This record gives sequence, C-alpha cells and structure tokens, in this order.
Amino acid sequence: MKSSNIGGQAVIEGIMMRNRDNYAIAVRKADQTIEVRKEPYKSIINVPVLMKIPVVRGVISFIDSLVTGIRCLMFSASFFEDDEEEIKKRESLSEEERKAYDAKREKEDKAMMTGTLLLSIVIAVAVFMLLPYFAASALEKVITSGWLLSFVESLIRVAVFLGYMILVSRAKDIQRTFEYHGAEHKCINCIEHGLELNVENVLKSSRLHKRCGTSFLFFVIIMSAVVLMFVQADSHVMRIVYRLVLVPVIAGLSFEIIRLAGRYDNALINLLSKPGMALQKLTTREPDAAEAEVAIAAVEAVFDWKEFLRENGYADK
Repeated sequence: MKSSNIGGQAVIEGIMMRNRDNYAIAVRKADQTIEVRKEPYKSIINVPVLMKIPVVRGVISFIDSLVTGIRCLMFSASFFEDDEEEIKKRESLSEEERKAYDAKREKEDKAMMTGTLLLSIVIAVAVFMLLPYFAASALEKVITSGWLLSFVESLIRVAVFLGYMILVSRAKDIQRTFEYHGAEHKCINCIEHGLELNVENVLKSSRLHKRCGTSFLFFVIIMSAVVLMFVQADSHVMRIVYRLVLVPVIAGLSFEIIRLAGRYDNALINLLSKPGMALQKLTTREPDAAEAEVAIAAVEAVFDWKEFLRENGYADK
C-alpha cells in the first residue's frame, strides 16, 4: 500500500482534507449542495529548517493542526449558525456596510478561534495530565515507590482517556461527525489501495487508518506514561512543572511514531498501530453515500488521485 500524504478531519456536516501546501473544506449545506473552499496551508511557525528536526516538527505540526482544525470547524459552522434574522440583516446592508460587517465578523471569529484554542489546550492538559497526577498522589501513603506511583498515574490516565472516548462516542449529536470521520478515512484508504475514487469504492473501503488523530492521541497517552516514569522529583511543584513542560515533547515524540506508521508497512509498525486503530472504532462510523460524496469533493480539491494511481502502477485497476 502506497502512502498518499493526504490527511483530513471531520467538521460540522463536512470534511477537511490537506495535501502538502493546500487544504480544502467540503461542507454539505442545508439545501443539500456541497460547498468547497480551498486555502493555502500556512504554518504558524514558518521556519522550514525546524520542520526537519525530529520532535520539534511534531510540536509545530500539532499546534498547526489545532489551529487549522478550529478554523475549519468555524467555517463549517458558519453555514448553520446564522439565524434568518441575521441573514436578512446582512442582505439589507449596502455593499460598503456589508464589507464592514464581514470584517467585524471575521475579527470576532479570529478572537473566538484563539480563545477556543487556548481553552481547549488548558482543559486537555488539566484533564489528561494533571487530573491523573493528583488522583495518583492521593495514594502516596499507600504507595511509596515513585516508579510504581507513576505507573498507577499512567493507568488512571489511560482510564480517563478511554472513559472520555466512550462517553463522547455515545453522544447523539456527534454521531454524524463520526460518520464524516469514517468517510475521510475511507477516501484515503480507497486511494492508497489503488482504487478509483468513487462512492461505491469509498463505501467498501476500511474506515480505520494508521495516520488518524485518534491514534495520535493514544500514542500521546502511552508516551506520557513512558516519559514520566523516568522523570522523578521529590517536590510536588516540580512534578507538576515537569508534566506541563514535557507536554510538547510528548506530543512531538508521538508525532514521530505516527509519521513512521504512515510511511512504513511492516509487522512491528502494524503491531504498534493496532491499539490506536481499535480506538477508531469508537471515533468513526460507517458513512452513507451523501457523506462519501462530500469527502470525495474535499479530496479532489487538493489531490490528483488519478495521477497518484498512475504513478504507483494502479492505472489498470
């Protein structure tokens, strides 16, 4: 199986697909038409030399993914969040007033995106890094070994992560987003297995993929267990500081593992990928034909899949 280097993310009633320096968002609007928006992909830290340094490039890619993901979510939400009065108000404005109105909305959206990003990071660190630490620290009178306490902390962290995943996967409002997540994976698998990109082939492809963000999160949890078991301190303050400071390092190391999983296909890589792919059964659902069409539109906006098939000897399939 050849890697296509494309990746994506489910958004509200749609899909974001990225390929190298471009990304596209395809959204199924309320009138059932598909809106596609293509944009150049710009890193928030545009220093090419840093992207060649292992771990550092992972930290940058992780932050970029968060920013792009929130931007795409806000774009897709814009088709559904405005009520009729808001739409009528905008349409009643003159062209000059409309430009000022749109500029104000864009400024507000950027502020909201920044706030949402920062809040998401704070909540994630608090829930998945600090909460397990404080829960394990409550057992200090029973467990005197620092290594064993770190191991218990890791078990709690895995339990919190799995509990969160199970809880989210049961929420009715997010089921459709998970269907689009499945459609995203199916499109990539369809191409990488040498099949023509059409609804029929997409629907019969697997909804699980090694480069998924779910797998990345799983590796973050596991990598945090490994790293923190080797980082010990007597002071509670220093232990908390270490957990905060090492978050980017853990994310960077996890990125390198996912990167290897996407580039190679052997027994070891497949074994390492299995737990993360098993978790994808929670975060993906089987899409319908309409959702597959949206995913295909997003792929075709940024990726020449026909050329990919020809270059990799799949032309006759």
